[in-house]
Amino acid sequence: MARTGAGGGSRAGTGGRSRAGTGGGSSVGTATGGGGRVKAARRPEVRLPPLEPYGGGGLEPDGDHDGLEFDGSDLSGQDGGGARFMDCALSACVLDGTRLHRARLLDSVLTGIRGVGTDLAEATLRDVELVDARLGGTQLHGAVLERVLVRGGKIDFLNLRQARLRDVVFQGCVLIEPDFAGARLERVEFVDCALKAADFTAATLRDVDLRGATELGIAGGLDRLSGAVIDTGQLLDLAPVLAAELGIRVED
Repeated sequence: MARTGAGGGSRAGTGGRSRAGTGGGSSVGTATGGGGRVKAARRPEVRLPPLEPYGGGGLEPDGDHDGLEFDGSDLSGQDGGGARFMDCALSACVLDGTRLHRARLLDSVLTGIRGVGTDLAEATLRDVELVDARLGGTQLHGAVLERVLVRGGKIDFLNLRQARLRDVVFQGCVLIEPDFAGARLERVEFVDCALKAADFTAATLRDVDLRGATELGIAGGLDRLSGAVIDTGQLLDLAPVLAAELGIRVED
């Protein structure tokens, strides 16, 4: 198999004005507040081998899944805690209430999955593509995401508290009230992505590029954005929220 390893406070948001996104994997040339250049995220390049169809039978805790294709499988309510998925494709699968606590998803592609309350707490996602997902209340707190691309789809109430994100790209998707509280984000990009009521309370950001966000709404943690880069228009949009955060009274 050939594979290339590429490299809360008061709710207040900004308007949803259109903005051109940033490029894919090239370095960004605009300086950050610290005087350096924001580093671009390394995207996954997953090349799957010929896959065997998943034979069913249900997930099991600590199970081992290698080179399998899950096509339209309904995995609702199943327990795959601690399981490993290596070189797998999950297409149009249903993950309502599926328990994947501490699971490991490696070199895999998830396309068109949907689910409510999927438990991926403390899971590891490395070299993973998540495409056109429709998810709600997904638990990823304490998880580790490295070289992950989230492209398209809509995710409501994504819980990434205390998670570690490194080389992660959110592209062309809608994130409603994502919770990054206490998370560590390094080389994370939002490209043509709507970010609504995001919470960055106690988060640590480094080389986080928000300039490509078509909508940027911050519900908490404005004081934690020192490691992020935004554009001039976004700064103007955020000005009222920043003034309120700093206790500045604005009068005409």
